[in-house]
Amino acid sequence: MTSAETTASGRPARNGTGPRRRTELAAFLRSRRERITPDDVGMPPGPRRRTPGLRREEVAQLAGVGVTWYTWLEQGRPINASTQVLDAVARTLRLDGAEREHLYRLADVPDTAVAEEADNLPEDVQIVLDALSPMPASVTNGRCDVLAWNAAYAAILPQLTVVRPCERNTMWMAFTLPPCCNPVANLTETAPGLVAAFRHRYSRHLDEPGWKILVRRLQEVSPEFARLWASHDVALPGASIKIFRHHAAGEIRTRTMHLEVSAAPGARMVTYTPIDEESRERIDWLLAHPEAAAADHRH
Repeated sequence: MTSAETTASGRPARNGTGPRRRTELAAFLRSRRERITPDDVGMPPGPRRRTPGLRREEVAQLAGVGVTWYTWLEQGRPINASTQVLDAVARTLRLDGAEREHLYRLADVPDTAVAEEADNLPEDVQIVLDALSPMPASVTNGRCDVLAWNAAYAAILPQLTVVRPCERNTMWMAFTLPPCCNPVANLTETAPGLVAAFRHRYSRHLDEPGWKILVRRLQEVSPEFARLWASHDVALPGASIKIFRHHAAGEIRTRTMHLEVSAAPGARMVTYTPIDEESRERIDWLLAHPEAAAADHRH
């Protein structure tokens, strides 16, 4: 490592890296360090430890960087870091692909810059969604606002499609609706992955008011979201089993798939493939009985 890489420069960080981003970086590094034990990396346990996981000086030693530099990085000070140094830290902390990308973005490494998200969709997107029916499908932005959907999606999730546009958010629905009308039947199993993928996208928008307000409101309203958010886990969105509970049709079991919409940066199409014949029949029944698709009550 060069001296410029292993010591703090004291220079202001690049534009776009504000206090909020550095605070997030500091909390993320601490959370990743605390999950690794000395035994995991072949180090003796040493004297009694007051905190879980590795000490800062141990991370610095294993990564081959200066203790002061790493301490300042974890404290969120405005220092510069090269890709090579961040690679060494990522390897030491055993970050996976999503966590590594998250680290680079929080450290304001230019390679991880992303385009702004678009909320306006090309007309052809709705044509594609409608063609997928009776498979439920929707398009959301990174913040989980639902931008478009087809009839099958509206049938199984009326809680999202009958409300005002400002309330059409899948994270808000999942973590704030009471059990009596929450359509996500297996939220306990899927919640950690939902929040981890949401935080992965959130790191691109730390200074945007809309994102900050949504996260703050979710933390205030949902203790479960607040607990998962505090873990600082990050993950890429992937296939998962979603079980929806409909008051008229019963449970509908699906497997999700996420597809990027290249014509609308930040948007993704989510499809819900029924995984058994009974679920397919229940979706068909809801499409044939639109009067049953409406929610049975409101709060």
